[in-house]
Amino acid sequence: MLKTRGFNHIDLGTRNMEATRAFYQDVLGFPLVRADLIDIAGKGTMKHFFFDLGHGQLIGFMSGEEVQGFPEFDAGINKGLGLPPGVYHFAFDAETENDLERIKAHLVSNGIEVNGPVDHEGWAKSIYFRDPNGLQLEVCHLLRPFVADDAVPRVRFRLEGRRKVELASEGA
Repeated sequence: MLKTRGFNHIDLGTRNMEATRAFYQDVLGFPLVRADLIDIAGKGTMKHFFFDLGHGQLIGFMSGEEVQGFPEFDAGINKGLGLPPGVYHFAFDAETENDLERIKAHLVSNGIEVNGPVDHEGWAKSIYFRDPNGLQLEVCHLLRPFVADDAVPRVRFRLEGRRKVELASEGA
C-alpha cells in the first residue's frame, strides 16, 4: 500500500505570475518559498514559483508568459477541457467553523467574491472563490469524522440547474 504524508505539491499553470504571486502571497498569506527562473535558450524566461500552504505542502505555478511561442491556455482548467465550472478545483482545510467565517471575511475585505458557507449534508462546510487564473478554490471544514455509512454510494441530494435540493429521505 502506498503510504504518504499527503501532497508535497500541486503544480499548475498561470498566464500572469505577478497576479498569481500577489493573490497567493499577499491575499491568502502563503509565503513564496522558491522562485525559479528557467532560461529557455533564445526564447525567454520561464517562471516556476512555489508557495507554502503549511504542514509541508506547497502549491506551485509555472508561467511561460515571457517565453516566445509558449501556447495560450485556459489557466482555470475546466473551460479548456469543456467541463462545467468547479469540476477541477482545489480545497484548503479550515480547522474550525469560526476559521471558515474568518477566512471568508478576510477574502471579502480584499475584494474577493465568496460563495457560502455551503453545508454538505452535515459532514462539511465550505466557501468557494476564484483566483486570478479563474481556478475555483474552496476552503472546507470537516464537521465530523467519517463513518462507514459515508462510503456507501447513494443519492444524497439533487441538483436542479445550479440549485441544490435536499432530499426528503436518502435514496429518493
